[in-house]
Amino acid sequence: MTTIGDVAKAAGVSVATVSRALRGVDRVSPRTRDRVLAAATELHYVASPAATSLVSGRTRGVGVITPYFNRWFFATVVSGIEKILREEGYHVLLCDLEGHTFDTRLPITQSMLWKRADGAIILNVPPLPSERSVLERLGMPVVTVGNQQPGWPSVRIDDRAAMAIATQLAIDLGHREIGYAGTVPASITHLQTPFDRRESFTQVLSDNGLECPPEWTLECDWTAAGAAEHANRLFDRPHFPTCIVAASDEMAFGVMSAARRHGLDVPGDVSVIGIDDHVHAEIFDLTTVRQDVEAQGRRAGRLMLDALHGRDSANIIDEVHDVQLMVRGSTGPPRRRSSRTRSRRAATAVGAPATVGSPAS
Repeated sequence: MTTIGDVAKAAGVSVATVSRALRGVDRVSPRTRDRVLAAATELHYVASPAATSLVSGRTRGVGVITPYFNRWFFATVVSGIEKILREEGYHVLLCDLEGHTFDTRLPITQSMLWKRADGAIILNVPPLPSERSVLERLGMPVVTVGNQQPGWPSVRIDDRAAMAIATQLAIDLGHREIGYAGTVPASITHLQTPFDRRESFTQVLSDNGLECPPEWTLECDWTAAGAAEHANRLFDRPHFPTCIVAASDEMAFGVMSAARRHGLDVPGDVSVIGIDDHVHAEIFDLTTVRQDVEAQGRRAGRLMLDALHGRDSANIIDEVHDVQLMVRGSTGPPRRRSSRTRSRRAATAVGAPATVGSPAS
Protein backbone atom coordinates (compact mmCIF):
# COMPACT_ATOMS: atom_id res chain seq x y z
CA MET A 1 0.00 0.00 0.00
CA THR A 2 1.31 3.43 -0.93
CA THR A 3 2.27 5.67 2.00
CA ILE A 4 2.63 9.41 2.31
CA GLY A 5 6.39 8.82 2.41
CA ASP A 6 6.25 7.23 -1.04
CA VAL A 7 4.47 10.32 -2.37
CA ALA A 8 7.05 12.62 -0.76
CA LYS A 9 9.90 10.65 -2.30
CA ALA A 10 8.32 10.68 -5.77
CA ALA A 11 7.60 14.41 -5.61
CA GLY A 12 11.00 15.28 -4.11
CA VAL A 13 9.51 17.06 -1.08
CA SER A 14 9.09 16.42 2.62
CA VAL A 15 6.24 14.44 4.17
CA ALA A 16 5.02 17.66 5.83
CA THR A 17 4.84 19.39 2.45
CA VAL A 18 2.81 16.51 1.02
CA SER A 19 0.41 16.77 3.95
CA ARG A 20 -0.01 20.51 3.49
CA ALA A 21 -0.44 20.20 -0.28
CA LEU A 22 -3.11 17.51 -0.02
CA ARG A 23 -5.00 19.49 2.61
CA GLY A 24 -4.92 22.66 0.54
CA VAL A 25 -2.89 24.68 3.03
CA ASP A 26 -1.75 28.02 1.59
CA ARG A 27 1.95 27.63 2.51
CA VAL A 28 2.64 25.49 -0.59
CA SER A 29 3.45 26.99 -3.99
CA PRO A 30 1.13 26.09 -6.89
CA ARG A 31 3.98 24.34 -8.72
CA THR A 32 4.86 22.19 -5.70
CA ARG A 33 1.20 21.38 -5.07
CA ASP A 34 0.75 20.26 -8.68
CA ARG A 35 3.82 18.04 -8.38
CA VAL A 36 2.52 16.45 -5.17
CA LEU A 37 -0.95 15.88 -6.61
CA ALA A 38 0.52 14.31 -9.73
CA ALA A 39 2.66 11.95 -7.63
CA ALA A 40 -0.30 11.03 -5.40
CA THR A 41 -2.44 10.30 -8.45
CA GLU A 42 0.22 8.20 -10.13
CA LEU A 43 0.79 6.16 -6.95
CA HIS A 44 -2.96 5.87 -6.19
CA TYR A 45 -2.41 7.38 -2.78
CA VAL A 46 -5.50 8.04 -0.63
CA ALA A 47 -5.03 9.94 2.63
CA SER A 48 -6.44 8.35 5.77
CA PRO A 49 -9.58 10.25 6.82
CA ALA A 50 -8.78 9.61 10.49
CA ALA A 51 -5.24 10.94 10.11
CA THR A 52 -6.43 13.95 8.14
CA SER A 53 -9.00 14.83 10.79
CA LEU A 54 -6.39 14.58 13.54
CA VAL A 55 -4.18 17.09 11.74
CA SER A 56 -6.90 19.47 10.54
CA GLY A 57 -9.34 19.15 13.42
CA ARG A 58 -12.10 18.61 10.83
CA THR A 59 -13.94 15.33 10.28
CA ARG A 60 -15.71 16.30 7.04
CA GLY A 61 -18.76 14.67 8.55
CA VAL A 62 -22.15 16.19 9.38
CA GLY A 63 -24.32 14.63 12.05
CA VAL A 64 -27.94 14.20 10.91
CA ILE A 65 -30.12 13.77 13.99
CA THR A 66 -33.46 12.13 13.25
CA PRO A 67 -36.28 10.76 15.46
CA TYR A 68 -36.82 7.89 13.01
CA PHE A 69 -34.83 6.57 10.10
CA ASN A 70 -37.15 3.91 8.68
CA ARG A 71 -39.92 6.39 7.86
CA TRP A 72 -40.27 7.72 4.31
CA PHE A 73 -40.14 11.41 5.22
CA PHE A 74 -36.93 11.21 7.24
CA ALA A 75 -35.16 8.85 4.84
CA THR A 76 -36.00 11.19 1.96
CA VAL A 77 -34.70 14.25 3.81
CA VAL A 78 -31.45 12.41 4.61
CA SER A 79 -31.10 11.45 0.94
CA GLY A 80 -31.38 15.10 -0.08
CA ILE A 81 -28.83 16.18 2.52
CA GLU A 82 -26.35 13.48 1.49
CA LYS A 83 -26.54 14.41 -2.19
CA ILE A 84 -25.43 17.96 -1.43
CA LEU A 85 -22.78 17.15 1.17
CA ARG A 86 -20.98 14.62 -1.00
CA GLU A 87 -20.49 17.25 -3.72
CA GLU A 88 -17.92 18.89 -1.43
CA GLY A 89 -16.44 15.75 0.08
CA TYR A 90 -18.56 15.60 3.24
CA HIS A 91 -20.43 12.57 4.52
CA VAL A 92 -23.48 11.98 6.71
CA LEU A 93 -23.13 10.65 10.25
CA LEU A 94 -26.58 9.28 11.07
CA CYS A 95 -27.77 9.76 14.66
CA ASP A 96 -31.06 7.87 15.09
CA LEU A 97 -32.97 8.86 18.26
CA GLU A 98 -35.77 6.30 17.92
CA GLY A 99 -36.71 4.79 21.27
CA HIS A 100 -38.34 1.48 22.07
CA THR A 101 -41.82 3.02 21.91
CA PHE A 102 -43.37 5.77 19.77
CA ASP A 103 -43.56 8.20 22.68
CA THR A 104 -39.88 7.96 23.63
CA ARG A 105 -36.59 8.96 22.07
CA LEU A 106 -32.91 8.87 22.91
CA PRO A 107 -31.26 12.11 24.06
CA ILE A 108 -28.87 14.17 21.96
CA THR A 109 -25.49 13.72 23.64
CA GLN A 110 -22.00 15.12 23.24
CA SER A 111 -20.59 11.69 22.44
CA MET A 112 -22.80 11.46 19.34
CA LEU A 113 -20.98 14.33 17.66
CA TRP A 114 -17.75 15.24 19.46
CA LYS A 115 -14.74 14.59 17.19
CA ARG A 116 -17.10 12.81 14.81
CA ALA A 117 -18.87 15.68 13.04
CA ASP A 118 -18.24 19.29 12.06
CA GLY A 119 -21.91 20.29 12.18
CA ALA A 120 -25.40 18.97 12.96
CA ILE A 121 -28.67 18.95 11.03
CA ILE A 122 -31.69 18.17 13.24
CA LEU A 123 -34.83 16.74 11.66
CA ASN A 124 -38.17 17.62 13.29
CA VAL A 125 -36.86 17.32 16.87
CA PRO A 126 -37.16 20.39 19.13
CA PRO A 127 -34.06 20.01 21.35
CA LEU A 128 -34.47 20.20 25.09
CA PRO A 129 -32.63 23.08 26.82
CA SER A 130 -29.99 20.63 28.05
CA GLU A 131 -29.49 19.29 24.51
CA ARG A 132 -29.20 22.77 23.10
CA SER A 133 -26.50 23.49 25.69
CA VAL A 134 -24.57 20.44 24.47
CA LEU A 135 -24.71 21.64 20.86
CA GLU A 136 -23.69 25.18 21.79
CA ARG A 137 -20.83 23.87 23.91
CA LEU A 138 -19.53 21.89 20.94
CA GLY A 139 -19.41 25.14 18.97
CA MET A 140 -20.59 23.59 15.72
CA PRO A 141 -23.09 25.02 13.22
CA VAL A 142 -26.63 23.65 13.49
CA VAL A 143 -29.41 23.61 10.87
CA THR A 144 -32.94 22.38 11.54
CA VAL A 145 -35.48 20.79 9.20
CA GLY A 146 -39.19 20.73 9.99
CA ASN A 147 -39.22 23.15 12.89
CA GLN A 148 -37.83 26.57 13.69
CA GLN A 149 -35.38 27.07 16.55
CA PRO A 150 -34.06 30.45 17.75
CA GLY A 151 -30.62 31.32 16.41
CA TRP A 152 -30.34 28.42 13.95
CA PRO A 153 -31.11 28.36 10.21
CA SER A 154 -34.17 26.28 9.40
CA VAL A 155 -35.93 24.73 6.41
CA ARG A 156 -39.55 23.69 6.71
CA ILE A 157 -43.10 23.97 5.48
CA ASP A 158 -45.91 25.68 7.34
CA ASP A 159 -47.57 22.60 8.85
CA ARG A 160 -50.60 24.55 9.96
CA ALA A 161 -51.13 25.99 6.49
CA ALA A 162 -50.75 22.56 4.88
CA MET A 163 -53.39 21.06 7.16
CA ALA A 164 -55.68 24.06 6.61
CA ILE A 165 -55.56 23.40 2.86
CA ALA A 166 -56.43 19.72 3.34
CA THR A 167 -59.27 20.43 5.75
CA GLN A 168 -60.72 23.25 3.67
CA LEU A 169 -60.83 20.96 0.64
CA ALA A 170 -63.01 18.52 2.56
CA ILE A 171 -65.38 21.34 3.51
CA ASP A 172 -65.42 22.79 0.00
CA LEU A 173 -66.43 19.37 -1.34
CA GLY A 174 -69.49 19.53 0.89
CA HIS A 175 -68.38 17.32 3.77
CA ARG A 176 -69.69 18.22 7.20
CA GLU A 177 -68.92 14.96 8.98
CA ILE A 178 -65.12 14.91 8.96
CA GLY A 179 -62.83 12.59 10.92
CA TYR A 180 -59.14 12.95 11.67
CA ALA A 181 -56.18 10.55 11.71
CA GLY A 182 -53.01 11.69 13.42
CA THR A 183 -53.63 12.61 17.04
CA VAL A 184 -50.73 11.50 19.23
CA PRO A 185 -50.52 11.03 23.02
CA ALA A 186 -49.72 14.10 25.10
CA SER A 187 -46.46 12.36 26.10
CA ILE A 188 -45.10 12.91 22.56
CA THR A 189 -43.16 16.05 23.42
CA HIS A 190 -40.29 15.47 21.00
CA LEU A 191 -42.28 16.11 17.81
CA GLN A 192 -44.00 19.39 16.96
CA THR A 193 -45.62 18.52 13.62
CA PRO A 194 -48.44 16.30 15.02
CA PHE A 195 -49.63 19.05 17.36
CA ASP A 196 -49.43 21.82 14.77
CA ARG A 197 -51.44 19.85 12.22
CA ARG A 198 -54.10 18.77 14.74
CA GLU A 199 -54.57 22.31 16.02
CA SER A 200 -54.96 23.61 12.48
CA PHE A 201 -57.53 20.92 11.63
CA THR A 202 -59.61 21.80 14.69
CA GLN A 203 -59.35 25.53 13.99
CA VAL A 204 -60.52 25.25 10.38
CA LEU A 205 -63.49 23.12 11.44
CA SER A 206 -64.37 25.65 14.14
CA ASP A 207 -64.11 28.55 11.69
CA ASN A 208 -66.71 26.75 9.57
CA GLY A 209 -69.02 25.91 12.46
CA LEU A 210 -67.97 22.25 12.56
CA GLU A 211 -66.33 19.90 15.02
CA CYS A 212 -64.88 16.40 15.03
CA PRO A 213 -66.29 14.16 17.78
CA PRO A 214 -63.75 12.17 19.83
CA GLU A 215 -64.90 8.85 18.38
CA TRP A 216 -63.93 10.05 14.90
CA THR A 217 -60.42 11.01 15.98
CA LEU A 218 -57.78 8.34 15.39
CA GLU A 219 -54.84 8.38 17.80
CA CYS A 220 -52.00 6.32 16.37
CA ASP A 221 -48.25 6.11 15.87
CA TRP A 222 -48.24 7.84 12.45
CA THR A 223 -47.81 4.59 10.53
CA ALA A 224 -50.09 3.01 7.93
CA ALA A 225 -50.57 -0.05 10.14
CA GLY A 226 -51.44 2.03 13.19
CA ALA A 227 -53.96 4.13 11.29
CA ALA A 228 -55.52 1.02 9.72
CA GLU A 229 -55.99 -0.57 13.14
CA HIS A 230 -57.84 2.45 14.50
CA ALA A 231 -59.80 3.04 11.30
CA ASN A 232 -61.02 -0.55 11.41
CA ARG A 233 -62.68 0.20 14.74
CA LEU A 234 -64.12 3.43 13.35
CA PHE A 235 -65.67 1.68 10.35
CA ASP A 236 -67.21 -0.92 12.65
CA ARG A 237 -69.45 1.82 14.01
CA PRO A 238 -72.94 2.26 12.54
CA HIS A 239 -72.16 5.92 11.84
CA PHE A 240 -68.82 7.15 10.56
CA PRO A 241 -67.58 10.32 8.83
CA THR A 242 -67.97 10.96 5.11
CA CYS A 243 -64.36 12.18 4.93
CA ILE A 244 -61.20 11.52 6.92
CA VAL A 245 -58.30 13.96 6.86
CA ALA A 246 -55.01 12.27 7.73
CA ALA A 247 -51.99 14.19 9.03
CA SER A 248 -49.70 12.16 6.76
CA ASP A 249 -50.03 10.09 3.60
CA GLU A 250 -48.87 6.95 5.38
CA MET A 251 -51.81 7.21 7.76
CA ALA A 252 -54.10 7.95 4.81
CA PHE A 253 -52.94 4.68 3.22
CA GLY A 254 -53.92 2.89 6.43
CA VAL A 255 -57.38 4.47 6.41
CA MET A 256 -57.90 3.48 2.75
CA SER A 257 -56.84 -0.08 3.54
CA ALA A 258 -59.32 -0.27 6.42
CA ALA A 259 -62.09 1.08 4.19
CA ARG A 260 -61.35 -1.61 1.61
CA ARG A 261 -61.46 -4.34 4.24
CA HIS A 262 -64.90 -3.11 5.26
CA GLY A 263 -66.22 -3.13 1.71
CA LEU A 264 -66.38 0.64 1.51
CA ASP A 265 -65.86 2.66 -1.64
CA VAL A 266 -63.28 5.46 -1.66
CA PRO A 267 -64.45 8.17 -2.25
CA GLY A 268 -68.06 7.05 -2.62
CA ASP A 269 -68.55 6.00 1.01
CA VAL A 270 -65.64 7.89 2.54
CA SER A 271 -63.19 10.41 1.09
CA VAL A 272 -59.58 10.38 2.28
CA ILE A 273 -57.05 13.25 2.22
CA GLY A 274 -53.39 13.14 3.26
CA ILE A 275 -50.37 15.41 3.56
CA ASP A 276 -46.87 14.88 2.07
CA ASP A 277 -47.29 13.45 -1.45
CA HIS A 278 -45.52 10.25 -0.45
CA VAL A 279 -43.69 8.41 -3.22
CA HIS A 280 -46.69 6.03 -3.41
CA ALA A 281 -49.43 8.68 -3.18
CA GLU A 282 -50.02 8.84 -6.93
CA ILE A 283 -50.09 5.04 -7.20
CA PHE A 284 -52.83 4.91 -4.53
CA ASP A 285 -54.63 7.83 -6.23
CA LEU A 286 -54.52 9.75 -2.97
CA THR A 287 -55.52 13.39 -2.74
CA THR A 288 -52.86 15.11 -0.71
CA VAL A 289 -51.02 18.34 0.07
CA ARG A 290 -47.58 18.02 -1.51
CA GLN A 291 -44.33 19.08 0.05
CA ASP A 292 -40.98 18.60 -1.71
CA VAL A 293 -39.23 16.62 1.00
CA GLU A 294 -35.96 15.95 -0.81
CA ALA A 295 -35.66 19.63 -1.76
CA GLN A 296 -35.82 20.52 1.94
CA GLY A 297 -32.98 18.09 2.59
CA ARG A 298 -30.90 19.53 -0.23
CA ARG A 299 -31.45 23.06 1.02
CA ALA A 300 -30.50 22.07 4.57
CA GLY A 301 -27.31 20.50 3.24
CA ARG A 302 -26.48 23.69 1.34
CA LEU A 303 -27.08 25.85 4.44
CA MET A 304 -24.76 23.58 6.41
CA LEU A 305 -21.99 23.84 3.80
CA ASP A 306 -22.39 27.62 3.78
CA ALA A 307 -21.94 27.66 7.55
CA LEU A 308 -18.93 25.33 7.46
CA HIS A 309 -17.23 27.49 4.84
CA GLY A 310 -18.08 30.77 6.52
CA ARG A 311 -20.56 31.75 3.84
CA ASP A 312 -23.56 32.07 6.14
CA SER A 313 -25.13 35.50 6.29
CA ALA A 314 -25.53 37.61 9.40
CA ASN A 315 -29.30 37.00 9.31
CA ILE A 316 -30.66 33.67 10.53
CA ILE A 317 -32.61 32.04 7.69
CA ASP A 318 -36.04 30.55 8.30
CA GLU A 319 -36.91 29.18 4.89
CA VAL A 320 -40.55 28.13 4.51
CA HIS A 321 -41.15 26.05 1.38
CA ASP A 322 -44.41 26.12 -0.55
CA VAL A 323 -46.94 23.27 -0.55
CA GLN A 324 -49.33 22.28 -3.32
CA LEU A 325 -52.75 20.64 -3.29
CA MET A 326 -52.81 17.47 -5.42
CA VAL A 327 -56.43 16.46 -6.08
CA ARG A 328 -56.73 12.82 -7.09
CA GLY A 329 -59.32 10.07 -6.96
CA SER A 330 -59.62 9.53 -3.20
CA THR A 331 -61.91 12.54 -2.71
CA GLY A 332 -65.36 13.51 -3.89
CA PRO A 333 -68.56 15.06 -2.55
CA PRO A 334 -70.44 13.11 0.13
CA ARG A 335 -73.24 10.82 -0.85
CA ARG A 336 -76.57 11.12 0.89
CA ARG A 337 -76.83 8.88 3.93
CA SER A 338 -79.58 6.79 2.33
CA SER A 339 -77.16 5.65 -0.35
CA ARG A 340 -74.38 4.68 2.08
CA THR A 341 -75.80 1.23 2.78
CA ARG A 342 -74.25 -1.17 5.23
CA SER A 343 -75.21 -4.24 3.22
CA ARG A 344 -72.02 -4.12 1.16
CA ARG A 345 -69.97 -4.21 4.32
CA ALA A 346 -71.86 -7.15 5.72
CA ALA A 347 -71.55 -9.09 2.49
CA THR A 348 -67.84 -8.40 1.98
CA ALA A 349 -65.38 -10.67 3.74
CA VAL A 350 -62.34 -9.14 5.36
CA GLY A 351 -59.57 -8.95 2.78
CA ALA A 352 -61.90 -9.33 -0.22
CA PRO A 353 -61.25 -7.00 -3.17
CA ALA A 354 -63.10 -3.70 -3.22
CA THR A 355 -62.77 -0.42 -5.05
CA VAL A 356 -60.25 2.03 -3.62
CA GLY A 357 -59.48 5.37 -5.19
CA SER A 358 -62.23 5.32 -7.82
CA PRO A 359 -62.66 8.59 -9.69
CA ALA A 360 -64.66 11.27 -7.93
CA SER A 361 -68.16 11.70 -9.28
